[in-house]
Order: sequence, then structure tokens, then C-alpha cells
Amino acid sequence: MNGFSVSNSNAKTKRRFYPNLQVKKFYIPEEDKWITLKVSASALKTINKKGISACLNNFVKKGKI
Repeated sequence: MNGFSVSNSNAKTKRRFYPNLQVKKFYIPEEDKWITLKVSASALKTINKKGISACLNNFVKKGKI
């Protein structure tokens, strides 16, 4: 996503907004193994709410993995 940095004098310079990515390890009890994923902070909240297995199944259904 793009936008502007705005100074006190209201001069605008281009900048980019990046997602808040984190590298996290998750344990999958069904497969009895650990996986490492690069997830955003909002995805981490979703994983904490729904569980890693439900999120992975949803990603596979959507074709993202």
C-alpha cells in the first residue's frame, strides 16, 4: 500500500506501508510436527482465536498453500 509522509510544513513525500510480518513456529498436533510460518500480526490473532489446524485447513481450501 502506498501513501505519503507529511511533514509539519505539509510537504508530502511518497512512502510505502508494509504488513507487520512475524516469523513464528507453530505445533500441529495432528501431524506431530512444528512448522515455521511468516505471518502478519492480524493473522496471528486469527490463529490464536481459531487454532492453527482450522486456519491451515481454511488456507488449503482457498488455495493459498
